[in-house]
Amino acid sequence: MTTAGALGDVLAPAGVLAAGDGANAAWPGGGWALWAAGAWAVFLAAHLVLNGRWWFWLLPSLLPPPVFAALPALLLVLSCATGDLTAAVVAGAALLTGARQSGLVPGALVRRKRRPPPDGAVRIVSWNTQHWCQSTDPEPFYAFLRGLDADVYLLQEYHHDEFDGTYRLIDDERRLRATFPGHRAVIARGLITLSRLPVAATVETAARRTLRVDLEMPGDGRILATFNVHIPVQLRLVSPLRADFYRAVRTRAADRAREYRGLLGDVAGCPHPALIAGDFNTTAAIGDARRIARLGADAVALSGRLCPTSWQARPGLRWWRLDWVLTTPGARVHSYRFRDPRGLSDHSVQEVSVSLAEPDRPATAGLRIRHHDEGTRHALPLPGKDRPEGQ
Repeated sequence: MTTAGALGDVLAPAGVLAAGDGANAAWPGGGWALWAAGAWAVFLAAHLVLNGRWWFWLLPSLLPPPVFAALPALLLVLSCATGDLTAAVVAGAALLTGARQSGLVPGALVRRKRRPPPDGAVRIVSWNTQHWCQSTDPEPFYAFLRGLDADVYLLQEYHHDEFDGTYRLIDDERRLRATFPGHRAVIARGLITLSRLPVAATVETAARRTLRVDLEMPGDGRILATFNVHIPVQLRLVSPLRADFYRAVRTRAADRAREYRGLLGDVAGCPHPALIAGDFNTTAAIGDARRIARLGADAVALSGRLCPTSWQARPGLRWWRLDWVLTTPGARVHSYRFRDPRGLSDHSVQEVSVSLAEPDRPATAGLRIRHHDEGTRHALPLPGKDRPEGQ
């Protein structure tokens, strides 16, 4: 509210000055720069107030995050070119105010001395497989997975899309085990965690689209808790002229809020250093990014990208970052990169190297820990009526 009020303070004098701004009036269609900057500032103020607080605002927040920096920057340049100082002030204020919505990571431009990961570091990849080779040939799909050569795989969408807002469970376990004979598999809720490391336990989570698997790290056997996450997508791909479209957005906004509440509680109650990774279906411009910030430290600055992106609506339109890697104290990320999925998915692969930075804390009583039990038949998702939609 303070930010929106600041924008309002800028807009008020701007409206007064617009009528008598001789420099701006000298241009054909005088006043357009101020109107454009003012319109964007009003939208931004509404965005900052309503984002994450009103279910409908999930739709406007789907704008590509770079727009929140590129558009006001363009308006600032045009305002200066036309000599409209008032419009320049409004555009500049909007640029500064909306910078955090842009997803830009200035820290990624800082050159860091690259050092090899220490002994005991493991390579972990997280990838939304886009419905597990439903639309691609399984041969290159499995060859690509094997070629990633990760110690731990956190994979999402181990299911097929029914194209009605639901998904169908699959069982490709035999091929999976043949492809990764040296990995242990934990399969549940349309998620797979594959690990060369010993599996200490799987832990029940309040978040119903999350798979937690605790792993024994090399060397001293300390525990790294991995949270394989898939937050439901915001909408169904049906006509926005239908009431079903808006009902789905409202329902899924509530589902997403429950998932984030559960995940926040799960991570807060974890006694081990944790890595939380997956498809959050959330950008820096979506209100749920505030919840992500409370989960752990974002490792993306290590990617070296000023504007990191991981998802494309169609080929050539990779403008959104929906996939995140977060860590809690005690887990240290040494490298982070996005890898091209080679047309096998609309999501990039996230690859990180991770080690433990300090001795683990003793486990607390009361955790709902059950011994690892491999296999699809033992870890299928929730009963039919509770199966999540929109993943």
